[in-house]
Amino acid sequence: MIEHTLDEQRSVLHVRPSGPLREEDFEILARKVDPFIKRSGGLRGLLIETADFPGWTDTAAALRHIRFVRNHHREIDKVAIVTDSPIGEVADHLVDHFVAAEIRQFPYGERDAAMKWLNQS
Repeated sequence: MIEHTLDEQRSVLHVRPSGPLREEDFEILARKVDPFIKRSGGLRGLLIETADFPGWTDTAAALRHIRFVRNHHREIDKVAIVTDSPIGEVADHLVDHFVAAEIRQFPYGERDAAMKWLNQS
């Protein structure tokens, strides 16, 4: 499951995975964020906050996650990953080659620093 909040004023989507990611989580996110992206032209930032990466419920969920990233990465200026999970560091380096957004990892608990970075021009 992914808890999420869209701060339309700051143009930041804050996601908090709270268990293995499901295929429908990404459908729910798309329904929430796509109309905003269409109206505003994109997101200033995406804040991903999780102590540990929870994984996916199944292969379909992982594939839907990849499709979600592929369909939205050009619409997001910056991605802040707030985690102590080793996958955060891997994602920071690996995804940088496939995603248009600027990506930066922050230690878990440093959400305020991540938000400050996202809001800088």
